[in-house]
Amino acid sequence: MPDAPLFDSRDLRRVLGSFVTGVTVVTTVDDAGQFHGVTANSFSSVSLDPPLVLWSQSVKSGSHPAFFEAERFAVNILAEDQIALSKRFAKSSHAKFAGIEVDLGHGGVPLLRDCSARLQCRVVSRVPGGDHTIYVGEVVAIDQAERKPLVFGNGRYLLADPHDLADTVSPDGRQVQLSAMRLGMRAIERLVRRFDETMALAVWGAHGPTITHWEPASAPVSEALPVGLILPVTSTATGLAFAAYLPPEAIVETALAGQDVATAEGHWSERLAEVRRQGLARQGPETFYRSETVINALSAPVLDADGRAVLALTAVGEAGRFRADLDGAFARALRDTAKDLSHRLGYEAERSGEPARPLDLAVGA
Repeated sequence: MPDAPLFDSRDLRRVLGSFVTGVTVVTTVDDAGQFHGVTANSFSSVSLDPPLVLWSQSVKSGSHPAFFEAERFAVNILAEDQIALSKRFAKSSHAKFAGIEVDLGHGGVPLLRDCSARLQCRVVSRVPGGDHTIYVGEVVAIDQAERKPLVFGNGRYLLADPHDLADTVSPDGRQVQLSAMRLGMRAIERLVRRFDETMALAVWGAHGPTITHWEPASAPVSEALPVGLILPVTSTATGLAFAAYLPPEAIVETALAGQDVATAEGHWSERLAEVRRQGLARQGPETFYRSETVINALSAPVLDADGRAVLALTAVGEAGRFRADLDGAFARALRDTAKDLSHRLGYEAERSGEPARPLDLAVGA
């Protein structure tokens, strides 16, 4: 007797969903000249010589008869901004192509515009595959645009970014910062999903630590989460995270301008040394921006290849609930996330020597 499965179809679907894929819309035309299209992430390459690809379609799909009879199909690999197109072709409808401009390929097969890439194929075999039909096609024409592909995994659309940017970032510091910001946005999104704490992404701007992105928790600390907010250096976790890994000339004017540093001078070096030791900066309790909500904040610096802070990942939460414990599960995850991003940006602690010398307010004054 065959082995009985120890799982149900929902479990299998969840497991298979953990395999991240691109997103395609497969299109064809029937004998009456009617266009058909369906969203599919079952696309895969088979062979380079001859050039073969495959995809599979549920036999219950409304367009299955059209695809089964067709001699040609096209695989339209969607770009990252074509989520709406993916959703349109994932639904059952007789008007999927309404209002959409297409190009006509071999045999009159419709080709979607602005895709990351397109492959025109001739069917060479149709193979039964359980509740699906597997189509193998010979690629007869291709075209590609310089557009990032759309990505799908774990039931949601994703964005594609290089895993390790150390060999791809340019020497231009702005390019490093842009790469860091893209990685940072994905990172805080994952942390919020896991821990449900409001998080912000900050960069070092012309006037100091500047919030560029918020990722709110299910119950955010405030309805107002302002982008572009400039934070004090000496009295915020974000400011401390930057100050611990920036040289004096980078922040002395910002740190001193309009800030009361008299109370900070005595312990400044010790505070920054503690940030470097912990890999985190903690601040609070204090009131959140233009509100009466008392919060704690925890911030982790992200370093570039030279060991300088290019980002800060900052979490804020109501003080009565969010203790911002430096040794808690969230703190460990935040610290590990910042270290991972730093590594991706080329930072290697064993090769970087001493970090950039921190600002000494007593000397700077």
